[in-house]
Amino acid sequence: MTSPQTRHRPGPTGLPADAPLPLLGGLTPQQFMRRHWQKKPLLIRQAIPDFKPLLDRGELFALAGGEGVESRAIVQRPDGSWTLNHGPLARKALPPFKQPAWTLLVQGVDLHVDAVHRLMQGFRFVPDARLDDLMISWASEGGGVGPHFDSYDVFLLQAQGKRRWRIGRQKDLSLQEDVPLKILRHFEPEEEWVLEPGDMLYLPPKWAHDGVAVEGECMTYSVGFRAPQRGGLAGELALRLADEHEDEALYRDPQQPATEQPAAVPPGLLDFAREGLQRLLADDQALGCVLGEVLTEPKPKVWFEEPDTDWAPGAVRLDRRTRMLYDERHIFINGEAFRAGGRDARLMRELADARGLSAQAVHQASAEAQALLADWHDAGWLHPAEPDGE
Repeated sequence: MTSPQTRHRPGPTGLPADAPLPLLGGLTPQQFMRRHWQKKPLLIRQAIPDFKPLLDRGELFALAGGEGVESRAIVQRPDGSWTLNHGPLARKALPPFKQPAWTLLVQGVDLHVDAVHRLMQGFRFVPDARLDDLMISWASEGGGVGPHFDSYDVFLLQAQGKRRWRIGRQKDLSLQEDVPLKILRHFEPEEEWVLEPGDMLYLPPKWAHDGVAVEGECMTYSVGFRAPQRGGLAGELALRLADEHEDEALYRDPQQPATEQPAAVPPGLLDFAREGLQRLLADDQALGCVLGEVLTEPKPKVWFEEPDTDWAPGAVRLDRRTRMLYDERHIFINGEAFRAGGRDARLMRELADARGLSAQAVHQASAEAQALLADWHDAGWLHPAEPDGE
């Protein structure tokens, strides 16, 4: 995968950007992104008609008790106070189903359940680099997590029962004190709806919202997006660049005069440090490479199972936990970067976009690309495709 570079042109492997999408209420992805993304909410009645939960209550609660699964139980007491417990959460540690005003949150369900992972593929009109995970919220009658706001975009799909949502453009973002949750002190709702199974609400960042189960228990699927914090991302990139950057120049100061203020930092040392950072950032290719590695790094507590069978070239699909991206020069998969160009680059980009390849495409790959696919198969990052696809 080191052949001459070719400029990538989008292929027919993603969601058509200019075709009406029932999930978006008949808007095209282009229209949605232009009119609503990070701008204003959108309520979509029957975004998925006749939708049924992909996990029943028992399966969700069993998942919450598993190691490597992020879960939380939130209870609002009759006096209005709140309790928060983190998983793993055994069933006996949770309140009775019929106790009102409590919630179970299970994060990253797409990492554990293929059907949930497939549901998330419907939201890939947003770049994969931004798509984060799907959280399932189960709530008893009156259950919720209080009025709050998120720093990222979210789609709230009602899966079971009913939930009343109140939303507002909150100016006062102050939070209640001595509460284990980030609950707004002065929530000012502007609109209100009751969502039923198949209905979906999109909210941009910082839109305050409060969802409460009504008329019995309910289940809501929250599709969330990654919103890297600039300083944190810059720090991680700088660390990776420094690890890979070979610069053994030592600070020298032959003109340093004798000082009567020995604790003062020499200005020349500040200039030396600044030059070192500038050298790190001057290589755009290296910066792009480590960015791709960071963006595809598997989440904590994610691991891959070794396959039961040996590699045999044929149709493949990416594992639901695999993150795969690309730029004009590289392919990124699960925190690793590979140079790619020519036909192999087009093949790997198709794999990333479509999350699978046909047997014909795999057989057309070079020996080097097939060896990589074999390595990824042995690591559990991809699998033989089922006859009906992923």
